Amino acid sequence: MSKWIKRLGLLTLLLVVISACSTEKPGSSDENEGNSSEGSSDDSIKIGLSVSTLNNPFFVSLRDGAEAAAEEAGYEIVTADAQNDASTQLSDIEDLLQQDIDVLLVNPTDSEAVVSAIESANDSGVPVITVDRSADGGEVVTHIASDNVAGGEMAGEFIAEQLGESGNLVELEGIPGASATRERGKGFHNIVDGIDGLEVVANQSANFDRSEGLTVMENIIQSTDQIDAVFAHNDEMALGAVQALESNGMLEDAVVVGFDATDDARAAVEEGRMDATVAQQPELIGQKAIDAAGKVAADESVEEFIPVELQLVTAE
Repeated sequence: MSKWIKRLGLLTLLLVVISACSTEKPGSSDENEGNSSEGSSDDSIKIGLSVSTLNNPFFVSLRDGAEAAAEEAGYEIVTADAQNDASTQLSDIEDLLQQDIDVLLVNPTDSEAVVSAIESANDSGVPVITVDRSADGGEVVTHIASDNVAGGEMAGEFIAEQLGESGNLVELEGIPGASATRERGKGFHNIVDGIDGLEVVANQSANFDRSEGLTVMENIIQSTDQIDAVFAHNDEMALGAVQALESNGMLEDAVVVGFDATDDARAAVEEGRMDATVAQQPELIGQKAIDAAGKVAADESVEEFIPVELQLVTAE
């Protein structure tokens, strides 16, 4: 019996010594430390996306393309809708910067008004990428868009060909101050202003909006004797113009060209209510923006301009 007591005492002493020699706390093994770092969000990329308006199907597609690409890449993305209001966009961007984003994607409502917001991002050390529309200032890492000047030229060439280089033209312009408005208009005039038989008899802003396109076109019809073609800086305005021409019995005699190739515009082209639209591929623009954001966040270099191919969509 005494032997068992002595052995038990020795065993107890050994356990005490072993316990004293161990300096690790429970659960602090290397294996546990490795597991605790898995799934950490420290290395994740957070992207802020400020969109000019989600009331336009084009920008809905752009957002969807960006969000799908971000999800696939494992990035977090926060989207804000400026509702075509420059001051709202400035406020949205300030809010995004407060959320510790790593990269800011901006689709400007107004290319000049957005400059102060971009400069705020610059001061915060957040790299900026502009999408579809450019900014007039601030430091921008890259711009992702179709060549709007080339698209305007494409529309002008199509109209000139359809009219045999003779006719009265109406131009429905986008939001004043937006780069897309300036560039698409420039491309269009690069073509039509050089053809003696073509005359732009009316050009007016309808702010990229379908209902405004309808109203503006109705007013132009009332003050213009003959309209042979309409070029609208986006499809929403073109579809509004189509409604106005239809209600006045003038659609069959007028060529109507839009820009963006939205689903509604493609359907109108197939039905013969519109003659053409310039396709931009907004989902691809969104996808390329996310790809560029990932590279920028990883300190990789990107091109100053990343183009997205255009094509003219007609019924043929």
